[in-house]
Amino acid sequence: MDLGDLIEQDAILPALKANSKKQVLQDLAQKAAELTGLAERDIFETVLQREKLGSTGVGNGIAIPHGKLEGIDRIFGVFARLAKPVEFDALDEQPVDLVFLLLAPESAGADHLKALSKVARLLRNPDTVEKIRSSRAASALYAVMTQSASRAA
Repeated sequence: MDLGDLIEQDAILPALKANSKKQVLQDLAQKAAELTGLAERDIFETVLQREKLGSTGVGNGIAIPHGKLEGIDRIFGVFARLAKPVEFDALDEQPVDLVFLLLAPESAGADHLKALSKVARLLRNPDTVEKIRSSRAASALYAVMTQSASRAA
């Protein structure tokens, strides 16, 4: 599984303006709904329910909210670089500025975990994260993520 299979360039928000965790999740759900045809409310509710189990803020300014949904036929990602960091209840208590939303079919099983692992590995690489934080255009962010992911594979 390649990161290019999980995310498309038009699923990248290079400077999302949001003031809260909830607003970030709503904006990402809206973008995901636009691209998948699924109901925005269903996406938002699914991700919010997952957040209630424990924050998906993994530390170092990064969050990987995720959930499984009916009606989606493949694992799908939306990425946002936030214009300014927001509080996300992260493990290290630091605000978050990089958010990778991952949605999977309810039947995804191990593939969902593989996709989460792939995204986590990518965002654990300090060089990649530095390039992502310094890139301004969706095309540049997409290139950094897909090239770095293929090298890390």
